[in-house]
Amino acid sequence: MSGGDLTTLLLEVFRRRAERLSPAEVMRRYGSDRFVAPAPTGFAALRRAEDTLVSALPDGFEVLVLAPVLPLAAHSAVATVDPRKVIATIRGSEVAADPTNALALEASARRSRALADDPRSSVVVRLAASQRVSRAQHFEGAGMLAHFQIFGLVTAGRDTGNRAFEYHQLNEHLRFAARAMAAAGAPETQIRLTCLEDASTPVAERMCADLAPLPGVSVLQDPGRTTGRGYYTGMCFKIFANVGGRQVEVGDGGFVDWSQRLLGNRKERLLISGFGVDRIADTLTPQTRPNQ
Repeated sequence: MSGGDLTTLLLEVFRRRAERLSPAEVMRRYGSDRFVAPAPTGFAALRRAEDTLVSALPDGFEVLVLAPVLPLAAHSAVATVDPRKVIATIRGSEVAADPTNALALEASARRSRALADDPRSSVVVRLAASQRVSRAQHFEGAGMLAHFQIFGLVTAGRDTGNRAFEYHQLNEHLRFAARAMAAAGAPETQIRLTCLEDASTPVAERMCADLAPLPGVSVLQDPGRTTGRGYYTGMCFKIFANVGGRQVEVGDGGFVDWSQRLLGNRKERLLISGFGVDRIADTLTPQTRPNQ
């Protein structure tokens, strides 16, 4: 069955199912479906956290308003995400599960246009967005939600040799994280770097030395990290905020090969970062904004 015929069939199936549902049944479903309940975090707290993150962005980042859905397989074709963790629609699309996937598509489209004008273009694309996302797997524990807000950043460009792209763009993302957490009220921010290949070790060592002077920031290497292997390439990181003597994970990121695969060009480079806005809003109190 073609994609168009399947969509037509499913639309008719769901039309008939919807016609049979009474208002009372819709009300019962609203009370039991974890995907449709309002967020437990208040609007004002989320807005303050978002404003703090946006204000901390380095110059050159463009903030986009993303669509709530992406093309089918946008999360699994290049990002190795199990399709069962994503909510598919009957129109050949899927509900956003992470803004970095959509940002990577847009960054790759822009890089594609730059490469059409100049096959050796080194134009750097910097994009950011805050998006409410849903994930289909069942989360256990406090603060584990079926839908939540993620503030995502991506930087796309071309390999310029000597891992210069990797160093400069990673430096920018990590300094953003430190600046944003300080503005959000974290007394201390910890950055944990994990090298996924030996060639990334010099970049990690240089990063630890360069970021060490930042007030309230500690940077360490975390070779024992297990999550993210097979998802990230080269190097990845986690961001923790010290809240009341405990380390709260607020961000995650690293290099991925998505733009290489989307554009069929091994010279392409892509760095992504994601920050949990709900978690920042619930555990930190934004007080001041950077550069004020």
